[in-house]
Amino acid sequence: MAASSRLPAAIRAPFEARTWREFGYLVLGLPLSCVYFSLSIALVAAGAGLLVTFLGIPVLAGALALCRGFGAVERARARGLLGLDVAAPEPARGRTGGPMAWMGATLKSGASWRHLLYALLHLPWAIFAFTVSVTLWAWGWALFTYPLWQWIFPMYAGQDGIQLYGDRNHAFYLDSAFEIAVTCGVGLLFVLVGPWIIRALASVDRLMVSGLLGPSRLATRVTELESDRGAVVDTAAADLRRIERDLHDGAQARLVSLAMDLGLAKEKLAEDPRTAARMVDAAHGEVKTALRELRELARGIHPAVLTDRGLDAALSAVASRCVVPVSVEVDLPARPVPAIEGIAYFTVSELLQNVSKHAQARRAWVDVWRVGDRLLLQVRDDGRGGADSAAGRGLAGLMERLDAVDGVLAVDSPEGGPTTVTAELPWRA
Repeated sequence: MAASSRLPAAIRAPFEARTWREFGYLVLGLPLSCVYFSLSIALVAAGAGLLVTFLGIPVLAGALALCRGFGAVERARARGLLGLDVAAPEPARGRTGGPMAWMGATLKSGASWRHLLYALLHLPWAIFAFTVSVTLWAWGWALFTYPLWQWIFPMYAGQDGIQLYGDRNHAFYLDSAFEIAVTCGVGLLFVLVGPWIIRALASVDRLMVSGLLGPSRLATRVTELESDRGAVVDTAAADLRRIERDLHDGAQARLVSLAMDLGLAKEKLAEDPRTAARMVDAAHGEVKTALRELRELARGIHPAVLTDRGLDAALSAVASRCVVPVSVEVDLPARPVPAIEGIAYFTVSELLQNVSKHAQARRAWVDVWRVGDRLLLQVRDDGRGGADSAAGRGLAGLMERLDAVDGVLAVDSPEGGPTTVTAELPWRA
């Protein structure tokens, strides 16, 4: 395997499994397309002709449903032979669930008509792809291996070799050593070029399958929005659980302890004022700690400085609490909407927390700027690197939070550093 990987791609291509899978896909495409085209055109023509009667509607709906079945076969074939995974389109469902509703939904479904279009368009393309690929591949290997089977002609065909030219008076056969070598060389050229032509033909099939047999852009966008909505709901629920846990385990526990200490101090006040004073002093310290925890919790939810003074001041405050020196540069012509501003603040806060906990850095930098209709955030550090969005929940959670608003998070963190994390959010002023 290691030795074959060092060979040039042009030499490996004729023997790679990908080439033979794609060749098999193109060969199978012709008979299947003949079946698709014949049944589709026959049923659609029959349904269109019967539209003057009620029978035309179920026949036409059945033809479109059959085309959807053809599409399922083609998606499975593309998945197995081309490595192309195309999701099934949205199903045709009526509101009531009855046969009439199903027929109406099938006839109104754009995916059904795209499947019919595929069945009609794929036949001429399959004929062309089959002819080119089979001719090139068969002649290439036949000519390349000509020295191995040239002896068949004089022994069984009564001629010296492949007849290149012939008429009533003259004939030219490929039978000399030089001619056989040239024939082998031409075959080798075809063998080396063939895989790339086959891949080009298969790429057209990939475009047809993904463009006509998959879900529509609108359906894909609706699915993405539903997924993003679920991510937002999960994130909000996780934030609420975190706030509840911090309140229960932090400030609430301290306030309960404070109430108990003050009750004991009240009982000690008359008989032992000095002990009561010490207990009140300790309770005062607990109050300060509880207030600090509440301020930290409120700052993590939505700090007042962000609302009052914007990202520049809020991120500077976050940077001042980082364990390493952080340079902050915010270059924005205006303030984004509060929702985007809050997500940007939370993103930078999380990334700086990662720098403090894991990066082992000496310095970090935060840059915020706007390009067109996008807000860009970049956090860099000179730490040990190795940050991986797939390995930990922190960066993965940030990706989900940004994806919910059509944002993007890119992590560049090689082992040994430095680490650069770039976030991109939609700009809405």
